[in-house]
Amino acid sequence: MREMTKKNLSDAYAGESQAHMRYQIFADVAEKEGKPNIAKLFRAISYAELVHARNHYNTLGEVKDTVANLDKAIAGETFEVEEMYPAYKAVADLQEEKAADRSFNYALEAEKIHAKMYTDAKAAALKNEDIKISKVYICPVCGYTVIDTAPEKCPVCGAPRDKFVVF
Repeated sequence: MREMTKKNLSDAYAGESQAHMRYQIFADVAEKEGKPNIAKLFRAISYAELVHARNHYNTLGEVKDTVANLDKAIAGETFEVEEMYPAYKAVADLQEEKAADRSFNYALEAEKIHAKMYTDAKAAALKNEDIKISKVYICPVCGYTVIDTAPEKCPVCGAPRDKFVVF
């Protein structure tokens, strides 16, 4: 693929991915404001943006087999843990931006767990096996992630168990 087309696809993928997430967030706001049909519209168009992002990502040749996809996920999570979030937190701390520092810390703590979970999943995939889990619990405040049983309180932000989202 020629470089300009590759760059354009990559930029389009980033834009569609951000639109997908933005519209999900907007849908939650509309839902909380008692506007379920506007929320539905945001969610529907968010899905369309996901379709666009998926098409661009596939065209870029970025989707591989599970082991390769796990390698990419592990590399991304590890970069966030070792470089990105520590640097972002340092700047937020320097500039006394407490809300940003908290947001970065929440993400950093969750990404550490995600990297470990992906590493464990890769070990299973390398043996041509699936991982053994029943449920995955996500804290809706900070993103803390745990398999099988949620804690009484989130160890990162203190959110109660009953607030965790179950997958």
